[in-house]
Amino acid sequence: MPREDDNAIVKGGGTSVSPSDRRAVDAFVDKARALAPGAADGGRLIFALDATMSRQPTWDLACRLQGEMFSTAATLATGLGVQLVFFRGFSECRASRWVSDARALTDLMAQISCRGGHTQIGKVLDHVRHESQGGPVRALVYVGDAMEERLDDLCARAGELGLLGIKAFMFQEGGDPVATGAYREVARLTKGAYARFDAGASAALAGLLKAAAAYAAGGIAGLERLESNGQREARLLLGQMK
Repeated sequence: MPREDDNAIVKGGGTSVSPSDRRAVDAFVDKARALAPGAADGGRLIFALDATMSRQPTWDLACRLQGEMFSTAATLATGLGVQLVFFRGFSECRASRWVSDARALTDLMAQISCRGGHTQIGKVLDHVRHESQGGPVRALVYVGDAMEERLDDLCARAGELGLLGIKAFMFQEGGDPVATGAYREVARLTKGAYARFDAGASAALAGLLKAAAAYAAGGIAGLERLESNGQREARLLLGQMK
């Protein structure tokens, strides 16, 4: 896959980029370079978000809640490695380095604002496969609300992740039927799980992120432990994965 640097999956191209947008992207890359790769004793999780224009409220929500992923994982293992991936605009899709600190990930996310554009889920799935070559990736967490790509292409990529043992947790905001069908199929092919949450449902998204982190840190046993504590979202995901 062509890369501009260690942190870029695909560089935006084909249209002019305003100086303010370029500064924001450069700030993100510089920040990511400064972070040491995170320890992965507790597993590795790729946290991918749709950052197209409609996603700003959910991006802000995920920024506030992602620290709870680390807290949940910390109860199961010594270090959850998380990598942030986002796409927006015209073919812009980027990834941070691996981090194991919630504050570092929050700082990275705070640098990013949403921009108009189409979904790039296929690039996210390709990136997950690429990252798995450098070390095991246990889970992909994807948060979005749309799908504007060829479903057959996504299914082929998801099937490859399934063969590698990487489970996709596909979390959908809203009820777009095209996205629902696609997210469910990606989850099925990877033996992961699908769940839907409504706009403004911070508790539901928080629970889903915790459950995914529990799996990344402790596998099925980690999810079962969370379920035994009465976590409804852990029960939802377990029901699909067994």
